[in-house]
Amino acid sequence: MAAQKLSLDALQTALKELPAWSIQNEKLHREYRFPDFAHAFGFMATAAVEIEKRNHHPEWLNVYNRVTVDLTTHDSNGITQKDLDLARLLEQISAKLV
Repeated sequence: MAAQKLSLDALQTALKELPAWSIQNEKLHREYRFPDFAHAFGFMATAAVEIEKRNHHPEWLNVYNRVTVDLTTHDSNGITQKDLDLARLLEQISAKLV
C-alpha cells in the first residue's frame, strides 16, 4: 500500500521545521554545501546506509562540495511522510559533517 500524499497545508506546516527545504517541481528540495568534496561524499555514504534500511531512496546529485537532494514518493505521485522523515534524517547527518 502506497503512503498517502500530503496536502499543501500539511507540507507548509512541516516545512516550518525544515527551513532549508523547499518545494520545487512537486518535490521536497534542498542543496547542501560542505567544506569540500570529501565531506559531501561522506554525507552521501553515511546517509546511504540509513536510506537503504528505509528502502526509500532520494534523487540526488553531487558536484564537488554540493549535494542536491529531491525527495518524492513515486508510488504516491507526490511528497509523503516518508519524504519528510528522510529529510529530517539527512538534516541530522549533515549537522555532524559541517
